[in-house]
Amino acid sequence: MKMLRLILGDQLNQKHAWFNETDNEVTYLMAEMRQETDYVKHHIQKVVGFFLAMRNFQEELSTKGHRFIYLKIGDDQNPQNLEKIIQKYVNETDAEKFEYQLPDEYRLDEQLKAICKGLSIETEAVDTEHFYTTRYEVKNFFSNKKQYLMESFYRMMRKKHDIMMVNDQPDGGKWNFDHSNRKKWTGKPEIPHERGFRKDVSVVSQEIKAAGIETIGNLDPKSYNWPTSRADSLSVLNYFCKNLLIYFGDYQDALHSEQKFLFHSRLSFAMNSKMISPKEVIDKVLDHCYEHTGHIHISQVEGFVRQILGWREYMRGMYWALMPNYGQYNKLDNQNKLPDFYWTGDTKMNCLKHAITQSLDEAYAHHIQRLMITGNYALLTQVHPDEIDAWYLGIYIDAIEWVEITNTRGMSQFADGGMIATKPYVSSANYIHKMGNYCSGCHYSHTKKLGENACPFNALYWNFLDEKKEHFRDNHRMNMMMSLLGKKDKQELAALKERANNIIEHPELF
Repeated sequence: MKMLRLILGDQLNQKHAWFNETDNEVTYLMAEMRQETDYVKHHIQKVVGFFLAMRNFQEELSTKGHRFIYLKIGDDQNPQNLEKIIQKYVNETDAEKFEYQLPDEYRLDEQLKAICKGLSIETEAVDTEHFYTTRYEVKNFFSNKKQYLMESFYRMMRKKHDIMMVNDQPDGGKWNFDHSNRKKWTGKPEIPHERGFRKDVSVVSQEIKAAGIETIGNLDPKSYNWPTSRADSLSVLNYFCKNLLIYFGDYQDALHSEQKFLFHSRLSFAMNSKMISPKEVIDKVLDHCYEHTGHIHISQVEGFVRQILGWREYMRGMYWALMPNYGQYNKLDNQNKLPDFYWTGDTKMNCLKHAITQSLDEAYAHHIQRLMITGNYALLTQVHPDEIDAWYLGIYIDAIEWVEITNTRGMSQFADGGMIATKPYVSSANYIHKMGNYCSGCHYSHTKKLGENACPFNALYWNFLDEKKEHFRDNHRMNMMMSLLGKKDKQELAALKERANNIIEHPELF
């Protein structure tokens, strides 16, 4: 039977069962499409990364004998639309069956189901064979529970997959070493340079420009720094284990103006494009840990495993449990626009300047920069979730909707009213100062609440609590802050709210 199989740009799994054997009756179809580059304005490094990873994937599997049709962005015969591409090559290959791997984005899932209804041949969707969980495993796990608590899901996953378990108990005697993972990095221990690549990507960047694709962010086309092949991805993983894992847990929440990557792995793009799997990553990390018992503490490894086995699988499962309505949630009724400096980094607030400039330069920021700097400010200034969603989805190389929207609209912006996060992740300047050196040398003073040089986060924090207090009346995790708000001097609160509203109305001045 002649078969046409579609592979999307984030389905670069060479270990998929499809590729166990070559078959001349099977043709694989891949395409770089304006449909995918234009639905949100992406970082130039993100578009370059996906195109190169797709091309490397096709080249490597073609070398092994698999038949491919591959459409580059500038090819004349590229219709730039998924439906037109599939219909065109079903006809040209005389395919009797069309197969695809289940997409991880709701919009593509709906589009492919509609396309298949319009085909006159047999169709089938198969699993991507990437995640630990099936699409609806998280939904089923929480079906009889009142809350979607990630911690209970994480413990189940540890037990189910026998990860860091000893006699049915957690290795190290604790399920979670989160309280050990909040150290401020002050210059020691020394941080090794990230595993970079310094690739020349001039050709593909010119193709993107010639196609008229609008992008954001910066790119040095002679020195591209991200993995774009399975071999690259494995190299980054090995480097992380040998050089960074030893201190990852301790400093995973740290912020530092001179260290963009700290001890983070930079593996999220490799995993989210499926060049490597979460199981490969966790197995390698655990093997390295157990080979170096006494050298690497369990708290370093648990923090890393929790991000992948816990948060990553949980967020993907929550996405499929709650979409499509989840993309419309705005439970706090935030309506403001995202400040222009999110696209330039041009602000006097040092923490935002560093986090945004790094995002524009590297297409990357770690989870605390995203959650407690850019996300915190957006929530405190009551930005509409659609605005912040589009920014996060576009600017980060690892951002695909299933992982972006749950982290942004749920964890970061509390737009779902507490389905994912049990409280809003907001803070004043004190937390930012505690976790790093961003406050050092800033135009504003982190200790001051009022006055021209008072840190904007302080007034914004108290204003937010006051503005949204009705939303938090029954949230027990907010009881302490609501109590402190209630005790606030009325004149001081009024002055804080006046300053906060000035900041919200005139962000360009700050």
